[in-house]
Amino acid sequence: MNFFDYFFLFAGMGLVTYIPRWLPLFYLAHKKLPKWLVDWLSLIPVAILCALLAPILFTDQSARSFELGKPEFLVAIPTLLFAVRTKSLGGTVLVGMGLFWLWGLLPFSA
Repeated sequence: MNFFDYFFLFAGMGLVTYIPRWLPLFYLAHKKLPKWLVDWLSLIPVAILCALLAPILFTDQSARSFELGKPEFLVAIPTLLFAVRTKSLGGTVLVGMGLFWLWGLLPFSA
């Protein structure tokens, strides 16, 4: 492949990435959305976060089984309580990492 092939490849990839994001913003920028749609759209970040975290917290990947005693789940409970109480993202990350590190130091965790 020469320079122009790469150029058109990257330009095409940029367009197919940019246009689907730009069109809804362009079309909806000056429109008032119904309240039910705004409420529904506000749930999307929570749904994505749950979809990312649930397999890590609740399942054992090697056996593909449901498991509530995983260290990730047990550490997530006090971390969630800290996050709800303080609403501090940096503090929550530090508490979660610290608790996970402390869990690894326990003699029964290995």
